[in-house]
Amino acid sequence: MSEHPWTVEEFGPKIDEFLNPLLGLSGLELAYELRDGGGEDEFVSPDLTVSFEGKDLDLLLAQRGELLLALEQLTLEALSVSHANRYRIIFDAQDYRLMRIEELRLSAETAAEKVKRTGVAFRFNPMTSRERRIIHLALRDDPGVTTVSDGVPPHRHAVVRQVEN
Repeated sequence: MSEHPWTVEEFGPKIDEFLNPLLGLSGLELAYELRDGGGEDEFVSPDLTVSFEGKDLDLLLAQRGELLLALEQLTLEALSVSHANRYRIIFDAQDYRLMRIEELRLSAETAAEKVKRTGVAFRFNPMTSRERRIIHLALRDDPGVTTVSDGVPPHRHAVVRQVEN
C-alpha cells in the first residue's frame, strides 16, 4: 500500500466520472459527498469516505446495505483499486457502516464467549472481506479463541474457534 493518503483532490474526479453517470442511469434519487478521512479507530480508518443522501436512501440500505456495498464494489472495480488498497475508500449513508461495525464487534465478542463456554466452533453467516476483517480484529487479543475465514466467495465466512491448550 502506498504511504501517502488518498485525497478527494486526487481520487474525487475518478469517482465522479464513474458514479455520476451510474446514478443518473439508475433512476435513484441519491446524491453523494466525498470527504477526506471518515473515522479513525482500529476497525475503520479510510482515506476517503463517499457519503450518500437522498430520497432513495432506504433502497440503498435495504438488505443490510446490499446496494450500498454493490456501488462500492463496482466503483472500486471501475477504478482498478487493488485488493490491498480497498480499505482506503468506504461508502456510507447515515452512519450505517459505523453501526454495522459495532454490531459485528458485539457479535464477535458474544461468539467468543459461547465458544469458550461450549468448546464448539462458531460459524458466522457469509460476509464480505471487510466484515470478516472486523471479526478478526475484534477478537485478535482474546487468548481463548482464534479466528479464520473459511469457504469460497461469496459464501466465505468467519469462524471462531477455541484455542487448543
